[in-house]
Amino acid sequence: MNSQLFILFSLLLVLAYLPAGIFGVQYEIINQAQKTPGGARFEREIGIEYTQKIMKTINNFIWDTFKQYTEADRKNVQVVKLFVQEYKGAEAITSGENIMVSSVYLEGYQGNLTWEFTSLLYHEMTHVFQWNGAGSAPVGLVEGVADYMILTSNYYPAGFAKPGQGEKWDQGYDFTARFLEYCEGLRLGFVAELNKKMISNYSDNYFFELLGKPVGQLWNGYKAIHGNI
Repeated sequence: MNSQLFILFSLLLVLAYLPAGIFGVQYEIINQAQKTPGGARFEREIGIEYTQKIMKTINNFIWDTFKQYTEADRKNVQVVKLFVQEYKGAEAITSGENIMVSSVYLEGYQGNLTWEFTSLLYHEMTHVFQWNGAGSAPVGLVEGVADYMILTSNYYPAGFAKPGQGEKWDQGYDFTARFLEYCEGLRLGFVAELNKKMISNYSDNYFFELLGKPVGQLWNGYKAIHGNI
């Protein structure tokens, strides 16, 4: 075997035994609604190429926000699949590492669909990569963290909650996102540290451990500075 063949053979052996994650997360997009108006609009205004590119961008943004700079810090995700499907109801649904986007929603959206789709993906992809206390964290907090990604990415829609709005800290979505924004202002990196604590369990006491006050007291303080909106 000459030297060039030997080097090639050795390289192939090394590649064969490297963990799959070393090459990064893969993104697969499947449009199962191509023959519907919404599926056709996806192809026309968004497309698979853009979707793969923006999913990678969002993925890196999520890792940066969670301060997950090594494979050991991150959830073991090899492939994220996005399906455009014809169904009514939620704009999108995430289950494990699969994201389902409603072609019915895409069809009816009025405005810049690419922008709206990107905003939606910041939320849904957060569900893929975030920790949720092995299912024990409040749903409102989990959804709030996902909307926090929308908030910090500057892809939040016009109707997003204003600071101080909401009835309780774990109300969810944009209301909780705004509260998390407040907590992040009290301690830079709070959201990343909170997410890390939720790898396998959840406790309201995490707020006290990180910020020195019970979550209820933090919420009251948040409401007070915004005039109890």
